[in-house]
Amino acid sequence: MKVTGSKDFWAGLMFIAFGLGFIVVARDYAMGSAVRMGPAYFPTVLGGLLAALGLVIGGRAFVAAGERLGHFALRPTALVLLSVVLFALALRPIGLVGATLILIFVGALGGAEFEWREVALIYLVLIGFSVAAFYYGLGLPFQLWPAFVGR
Repeated sequence: MKVTGSKDFWAGLMFIAFGLGFIVVARDYAMGSAVRMGPAYFPTVLGGLLAALGLVIGGRAFVAAGERLGHFALRPTALVLLSVVLFALALRPIGLVGATLILIFVGALGGAEFEWREVALIYLVLIGFSVAAFYYGLGLPFQLWPAFVGR
């Protein structure tokens, strides 16, 4: 058998790896049933669905011609990963509003095009939704602003 669509092959492999990873991590928790779900139920079902989807997508790589995988883009990957790490480090000292600003702007630098207005609009929409949903809606104990500004 020959792989004719490398993008499908690698995407399928990624789905299978994540799905099996969820199942392995959930092994140590109680499964429960469909009526009384335990902590392992959702990750196990989701992992199984991801792995099955990976088999379907990966299987297409053997029967249908597809695109070849291009070069690995290290700079965008590193910037997006850096933005997530900086968000985690900045959340407590500068609050949700500032940490989200860092997340969005550093992550956007990884894209092919960077438009200040578009990124600012995305930030405003995301921070508005995050504050409304997580701080006010769910009541999560996030600090919104840096400590010297107040809550």
